[in-house]
Amino acid sequence: MREVARDAPILTINEVAAILRCSKTHVSHLLAGKVRGLPRLTHIAMGRRKLVRREWLDQWIENNKRECAASGGK
Repeated sequence: MREVARDAPILTINEVAAILRCSKTHVSHLLAGKVRGLPRLTHIAMGRRKLVRREWLDQWIENNKRECAASGGK
């Protein structure tokens, strides 16, 4: 896997997948809101290219940590 620059403000699907340690397809499903139990990941669509701001990803991760802890880890 490619290493992601820690200070990159805009991330590609490949970079998001590397951070989350999942496939690009799974990230695409997150962007489309197709993963049951998880909210849609906010992104910017530039034609077919999808980009995610680093702060949006960090906020999404934090929100899901809280929801997971509140539901007892399920």
